[in-house]
Amino acid sequence: MNLGTILRILGILITLLSVTLIPPMIVAYIFKDSGGLAFIQSFFITLFLGSILWYRYRHCKTELKTRDGFLIVVLFWTVLSFFGALPFYLSATQDIKLVDAVFESFSGLTTTGATVLSGLDTMPKAILYYRQQLQWIGGMGIIVLAVAVLPMLGIGGMQLYKAETPGPVKDSKLTPRIAGTAKALWYIYLALTVACTLAYWSAGMSFFDAISHAYSTIAIGGFSTHDASIGYYDSAMIEGIASVFMLIAGVNFALHYTAFNSFTLTQYFRDPEFKTYVSILGITALLCFIVLYASNSFDTEYSIRHAIFQAISIGTTAGFTTSNYNLWPAFLPLILLLTSFVGGCAGSTGGGMKVIRILLLFKQGYREIKKLIHPRAVFVIKLGKQPIDNNIIGAVWGFFAAYVFMFILIMLVLMADGLDQVTAFSAVAACMNNLGPGLGDVALSYAGIGDLSKWVLCFAMLLGRLEIFTLLVLFVPAFWRR
Repeated sequence: MNLGTILRILGILITLLSVTLIPPMIVAYIFKDSGGLAFIQSFFITLFLGSILWYRYRHCKTELKTRDGFLIVVLFWTVLSFFGALPFYLSATQDIKLVDAVFESFSGLTTTGATVLSGLDTMPKAILYYRQQLQWIGGMGIIVLAVAVLPMLGIGGMQLYKAETPGPVKDSKLTPRIAGTAKALWYIYLALTVACTLAYWSAGMSFFDAISHAYSTIAIGGFSTHDASIGYYDSAMIEGIASVFMLIAGVNFALHYTAFNSFTLTQYFRDPEFKTYVSILGITALLCFIVLYASNSFDTEYSIRHAIFQAISIGTTAGFTTSNYNLWPAFLPLILLLTSFVGGCAGSTGGGMKVIRILLLFKQGYREIKKLIHPRAVFVIKLGKQPIDNNIIGAVWGFFAAYVFMFILIMLVLMADGLDQVTAFSAVAACMNNLGPGLGDVALSYAGIGDLSKWVLCFAMLLGRLEIFTLLVLFVPAFWRR
């Protein structure tokens, strides 16, 4: 393992993180609020430590292998999340404990959107902006990870995209082509952010709120500058804009790249994952509308608005809210929470297990049923016209098994820490699926749960964001042997 090279890269990443603390300083200056000092302190601490680490290992430039990639990916989110907690912890205007600061930072960078903070409407603008910016930075990191890195590492079926995405070549090394991939994805990500900002602004948001919500919308993060989230505006136009951009951000960015290069929308409708993704969200929205309308919870217009918005927001794992879906009638809260297990498409900023995996699990289950009827027949699983290798199917099943095992284990730990079954189940689901709002005691905030639960849920956020195996492989002794 090239530890020196890994630490050099980590030093560079920490140093770059310090640069992201400059915009919140500018925001503090513009709005003349009291949140600027914490960012100045955090900037110098982060810059100093990152520079020291880089300088110490600046001559280590050996070629990285696949195993090094796992460690860099995990360190990227873990170390940067701890450094990202500094402004929250050092803020003199907010009495934020260390565990809460780390929780908020992990939630931001992993684009989970679970929060321990309240009183957002009166909070310093610099801190509000920083929360949104954390999600935007994390969202870009997720895209590069999912499309450029994980296919090469072979994480639970993500290698399916090796031949389809503009990613690195199929070998065991992290190659310079990742830089080209990241650059192309960056342009798409930035363009969507600008378009979303302008749309929000034209719909009546202040420019500050527009850019802040654009950050978390494109990153599918769910942080807001108001306690009432998108519901603060009570605007059908703003809800519609949010729905459209959440829907776009939940699509595989490699598919956006392909469609952009070919100048045609037909690429989307040829993609089996995209069609499944839209169908799931459409069915969920229709079901929500029927139940809300039949139960007289809202009138027709509001039933349509809330049903479509919440189905897309929870289904893509964004986590924005227009009303407290935890209080919706019948089975709707559970149905919405379950859609977050599916999440967005692979290679998107969405969380969950990803649509492609659920689709392959369904096709494999259907194949097994057909085998019972025709034991000697040979059935090939296809996505569109492309046959899928059985190794990929096996990897998807392995991912599913690991996901379920870790889900149950984390839920038991939370219940041992005093959480009731509904709260524990929904908290693990919301954090592992990078959704944010749960049910029960975590429907609005995670501030009321114990410190142990918060640390464990930080691990759950990271576990879900890194596609399970990327993190678990570090706990295998063989990983550390030469």
